[in-house]
Amino acid sequence: MTKQIVLASASPRRRELLDQIGVSYRVHVVDIDETPLLNELPRAYVTRIAAEKSAACCSQLNVGKPVLAADTAVVVQGRIMGKPQDFEHARQMLELLSGQTHQVYSAVSVRGDNRHEQAVSITDVTFRALTGNEIKAYWRTGEPRDKAGAYAIQGFASIFIQSIKGSFSGVVGLPLFETAQLLERQGIKIIT
Repeated sequence: MTKQIVLASASPRRRELLDQIGVSYRVHVVDIDETPLLNELPRAYVTRIAAEKSAACCSQLNVGKPVLAADTAVVVQGRIMGKPQDFEHARQMLELLSGQTHQVYSAVSVRGDNRHEQAVSITDVTFRALTGNEIKAYWRTGEPRDKAGAYAIQGFASIFIQSIKGSFSGVVGLPLFETAQLLERQGIKIIT
């Protein structure tokens, strides 16, 4: 099968989501600095990072296919939560999430045909209250180690989620509604 797009991401979750909607892709991982700028708002942050990833991929490759990149951030009380550095950091994050509603911002950037388009999905996620023992047990699963906000909604953490309002796939890492719209504007039909 011919590859329809280039995916500028190492995320297995983003690959699974593209597989789910039948988009074929070639992976080209880019490495950029993902440090938030001073006083950068969450929407501006994920939009900038996704755009920088797609731009870096385009500058490294000379392809005639659209390039898709994305970025996702867990935001608590306006603070962007990164990936945990260790158990103590993950514990602090999960304690902030416990019994609260937070936002997940997920930006998609698509470059092709001398055009650059972006979209952002914002989802409210409500956690039930977590105990200290649950947080320790969850850490031992290994799942939170490389996840923004120290959790994966599609994994064990699903038992902590009381409700979501918005895009489940956006929380996983690639909002499929917005992604499909951007790809269709590049001539890639999801359902034909």
